[in-house]
Amino acid sequence: MSVPIACSCTEIFPACRRVLGGPQWQEFLALLTPAGDLAELADLLAGPALALPGAPRYLSDLARLELALYQVRQKKPPLPKMVERLTLNPSLQLLQSSWGGLPLLLGEDGTNAGPEPFPRQEAVLVWVDMETGTSFVRTAGPEELLVLKMTCEEIDPRRAAALGEVPVEAIEEAIGRAVDQGLLLVPPSHIRRDEASFPITDAVESRFLAAEIFTLQWHITQVCDLHCKHCYDRSDRAPLPLARGLGVLDELLAFCQSRHVRGQVSFSGGNPLLYPHFLELYQAAVDRGFGVAILGNATSKEHLLPLLAIRKPSFFQVSLEGLPEHNDFIRGKGYFARVMEFLDLLREQEVYSMVMLTLTRGNMDQVLPLAELLRDRADLFVFNRLAMVGEGSLLESAPIADYREFLERYLAAAQENPGLGLKDNFFNVLRAEKGEPLLGGCAGFGCGAAFNFVSLLPDGEVHGCRKFPSLIGNIFSQSLAEIYDSSAARQYRAGSLACRECRLRPACGGCLAVSHGFGRDVFSERDPYCFLEH
Repeated sequence: MSVPIACSCTEIFPACRRVLGGPQWQEFLALLTPAGDLAELADLLAGPALALPGAPRYLSDLARLELALYQVRQKKPPLPKMVERLTLNPSLQLLQSSWGGLPLLLGEDGTNAGPEPFPRQEAVLVWVDMETGTSFVRTAGPEELLVLKMTCEEIDPRRAAALGEVPVEAIEEAIGRAVDQGLLLVPPSHIRRDEASFPITDAVESRFLAAEIFTLQWHITQVCDLHCKHCYDRSDRAPLPLARGLGVLDELLAFCQSRHVRGQVSFSGGNPLLYPHFLELYQAAVDRGFGVAILGNATSKEHLLPLLAIRKPSFFQVSLEGLPEHNDFIRGKGYFARVMEFLDLLREQEVYSMVMLTLTRGNMDQVLPLAELLRDRADLFVFNRLAMVGEGSLLESAPIADYREFLERYLAAAQENPGLGLKDNFFNVLRAEKGEPLLGGCAGFGCGAAFNFVSLLPDGEVHGCRKFPSLIGNIFSQSLAEIYDSSAARQYRAGSLACRECRLRPACGGCLAVSHGFGRDVFSERDPYCFLEH
């Protein structure tokens, strides 16, 4: 397309005009006269430096940069409907400059003046965010150049980490930042809700339909130093051989790569720290770039520091069941004090701490007093309702008739105590009544059973949820992809038919484990605690 260059130069080169005086600007325009269109103008500027007496020596480089910015704004490529792998933004241009600081003359929006450039070889990136249409100009640092090279040459993050002798998580984080900046395009997550179970309507928020992270809640051992009165499973399962465990991590990595999601491993048990090869398995998970978390029991500084030397977990979750007397009745004498000391240790080591409580009739009135005791010791305090499964069947569930009022008191307390987390799905019923935005509920997507997480037991059994029997396969004889795509897994993540038409369905679905504990059919009946008026 032919462009009248003489008429367009003011629009194309505002910074050049700003740094030149009136007569020099006219001389500059005269130098560009031979160019009849943008293509010829680009060829002209790519040649020898513009010879303009008295003009800044960086003028040619600045003009090339402004032309590149103008071009990406004028010729924004169409946003690909879907990319199949990590891909460069098609609008991206990489310019080599002999002057440092040129982007500062433009500002990120191409309008603000900056300090005088200085002689230095520098790479400059120019691109348009494909979703917002916003244009950017930025000096390319080593991190950006690395991820661009990796993307162009399809270098695996683990290989790049090994070559650079850096943790693979550092590479993954660099890629994530490039994606956030719009330099790279990523395939959409293939962990997505089935529209047959979650029909898309105006009430369905898109953020509840696709997960970016897939979590393996991995019960690597049944061995535990406690014997809690509500334990879901005290069965004697075969211990996990280390070689099998390493194979599981490779299987998870392949699954996450094929579904275009980031992986997280939440180590649990029993007490995962009692697994004899825990540090090796933890290290292997970190080496593969997974996020790691620990759901375990209070331990000593001596046992904590070795794993922190590998990498701090995203969080370390421990459990309390109420105030000291009740907690120690459920979990064992002296355990309340142990947890409080351990929370102090986690804070000292700057590890994010979470405290989980299993809500029962016996501790319902202790939740908020406990939250006050934890206010300055735990980063987050949440609860799950008791699933009357295993030894938990011997305890009494919280009274259904009192549950709404309990949630209301909890919400009021959360206004004053920032450590109170809103995990239970039925908080969304109260928020919806007030016209407030819905939260992610139990797993970020309402009930996440067999959707954005699965539970793996030491003998290879995979369950949709650990809190009740929900077998969907065995990873020692099937691939994770086969298990995830199985009819059993699809049935659990579809949830209850009774919730299918509920307007809160994407962020709720009740709790299948609680329904199971009450003897209900989890695939056809509602959670007995649901108080939503239909």
